[in-house]
Order: sequence, then structure tokens, then C-alpha cells
Amino acid sequence: LFFVLLGCSAAIWGGWLERVGPRKAGFVSALCWSGGIAIAAMGVMTHQLWLMWLGAGVIGGIGLGLGYISPVSTLIKWFPDRRGMATGMAIMGFGGGAMVGSPLAQKLMEHFSADGSIGVWQTFLTMAAIYLVFMMGGAFGYRIPPAGWQPEGWTPPLKAKNAMITAHHVHLRDAHKTMAFWMIWIVLCMNVSAGIGVIGAASPMLQEIFAGNLIGQPGVPFAALDDAQKVQIAGIAAGFTSLLSLFNIIGRFFWASMSDRLGRKNTYYLFFLLGIALYAAAPSFAYSGNQLLFVAAFCIILSMYGGGFATVPAYLADMFGTQFVGAIHGRLLTAWSTAGIIGPVVVNYIREAQINAGVPRAQVYDRTMYILAGMLVLGFLCNLLIRPVAAKWFMKDAEVAALQKRSANVE
Repeated sequence: LFFVLLGCSAAIWGGWLERVGPRKAGFVSALCWSGGIAIAAMGVMTHQLWLMWLGAGVIGGIGLGLGYISPVSTLIKWFPDRRGMATGMAIMGFGGGAMVGSPLAQKLMEHFSADGSIGVWQTFLTMAAIYLVFMMGGAFGYRIPPAGWQPEGWTPPLKAKNAMITAHHVHLRDAHKTMAFWMIWIVLCMNVSAGIGVIGAASPMLQEIFAGNLIGQPGVPFAALDDAQKVQIAGIAAGFTSLLSLFNIIGRFFWASMSDRLGRKNTYYLFFLLGIALYAAAPSFAYSGNQLLFVAAFCIILSMYGGGFATVPAYLADMFGTQFVGAIHGRLLTAWSTAGIIGPVVVNYIREAQINAGVPRAQVYDRTMYILAGMLVLGFLCNLLIRPVAAKWFMKDAEVAALQKRSANVE
């Protein structure tokens, strides 16, 4: 519910963001995000599950959707020469927030825990207040550059040199009518579906594939471990998951910055070709018993998953211009919402079906990896089909100037 509302809210109110400016959007985002957490706290305190769904799911999802696209669209306008780096920084911050929020929540729950309470609703309220303060500071600190602004000493690339970077702008009402939009939509959906599938399965995958090998008991299957040993390998798997999260965050900045040099389309080619090879080879790495090689492969996979998120706003700016990039990015995030359902469902369904069929736990992920590699093949083909947007979709110069003047008045 949370991820579906994130994508839908970004799609529905992305156009409104472009009209009113990023500060108002950031202000509303802060109210929705913090207010949603506060409502969820009431749900926990009163044991009303529907309040959790409404607060953390619906209202919080809306706040996150607006909070996700407003800094991205702003930074793209400030860094026309380093669009990938700018979006990588923004989306790295988005992923890196979990490295602050998760341990903070744990510490607060420990602090508020008392007789008969584990401190969840108090933690929610405290974090809602913290987020409100910092998000309001960020929202009121936003500025968008004046029309025609560009960094000193930089000149836009010539059309003849890079046909994949337009000097024009496509209106929000027309972006979804182009083939390029839907090809990028599928590209993102496939990249994210495969990545989310791995994230959800990472911990059980490591435990069930390597089992006793993780604790110096080579050859001992997962089912033969006692409870104490399972606790040991669960701790190791948690460390593996944290390592994947770190590479997910690093990949957002690294790959997005690299896309400024390689080009957005070439960067996605690399994601898909390398990803297909690593997903297809993962079962072989598992059977070889080489834990280091297995972990390294999935660290690279997760870095490209994060990199796909961070590179796509710059890809959109290249294809559709920057005037409505925040709103177009918002609509594209419905691919994330879709992937948030496809990835976990595919992985979990296949895993359960394999276990029910009597397949050993160490082998239940083989077919999953091949299917995820197939998703990346589809993404590769769609990336291959992406072409520059036809000139008929470009806005007239007078229309762009009028919109930019209105935006300047808002700011």
C-alpha cells in the first residue's frame, strides 16, 4: 500500500508540483509524511489497524511520493552539466535515510520501552516530530534557477554530437503519448523488479544455500541445523543484507555519475548485460561453495538496482527536457509501484512452489534467478528501442517562456 501510493501520488500531483514550485510541494510532503507517521502512532496506541494503513500507508505514501520527486526535479535544473551526479546525490540521500532512520527507531524503542509497552507509538511520534523539523528546513531552503541559467563556462552539447539529449521540452500532457516514455517505463520496471526480488530473498537465500558452511559446519543443510545454529547464521545473513543496502546506496551515486560520461542509454545497457550474466551465474556460484564470489555478485547487482533508480530522472531530462521532468518522473514511478508487487510475488511464489514440490532448499532459487535474468533481457530490448522524441511533441518557445515566468513568480 505504501509503495503503491508513493508511485500514484507522484504521478497524480507531479504536474501540480511543477505549477506551484518545489517549496510548496516540499511543505505538503513534510505535512503528509510526518502526519502519516503520527496517525500510525495513534493506530498502534489504540490497536486500530486501519489507522496504520491510513497513516503509514496512504498519507505517508503520498508524502513520500511528493518528497521523492521535488528535490530531484530541482537538482536537475541546477546541474544541466551533471544531471546524473545531481540525481544520484538526491536519490542516494533517499536510500541513505534508512541508515539513519532504522537504527534511530531501534534506539528510541529501547528508550521508550517500559512495563507493558515496547515503545512503538512513542517512537513514531518522536520520529514524526524530527522529520517535520528537518523536512520543513529542506522545503523552505529550495530555490529553482532563473530561466536560461547555466554553470559558468559550460555550453550545452550540440544536437549533432548527442542526439539523445534534447535542447527542447515536452509537456506533461504529451510525454506519456511517446514511445520513449513507455520504453523507459518498462526499463525501470524490469530493473527494479529484479532488484526488489533479490532484496526480499537475500537473507533466506544465503542461509538456505550455504547453511552450515557459514558457521564452520560444511555440508550441513539448513534443515539439519539446531535453533542456536540458525540464530548464528541469521545474524550473518543480516550482515549480508546490510552490505547489500550499502552497495544499493553507493550504486545510486556511482552509476548515476558514470552515466554523465557513458550516456544514459549505454549505462542501462551495462546494467542489463552485466545483470543478466550475474543472475544467470548465481546458481553456479552457489554450487561452487564460493561465498565470497556469491556475495560479490549480489553486491554488484544491488549497486545497479540503486543505480537504475538514480539514473532514470536524468534519462527523462535528456529525452523530455527539464520543464516538466519532475511531473514526468512522478508518472514513471508507477513502474516502481508495479515492480514492488511483481518482484516479491515472483520470488516468493516460485520459492514456495519449489519447496512444496520437494526441491531441496539450497536449490529453490535456481529457477528464480533465471526468471529474473529473463526480466532483464526484456529490459535490455526495451532500452534498445528507445529513440529521441519526435519534434512534433516539443513545446513552442513562447509556451516554455510563459511557464518559466510563472515559475519565477512562484519562487
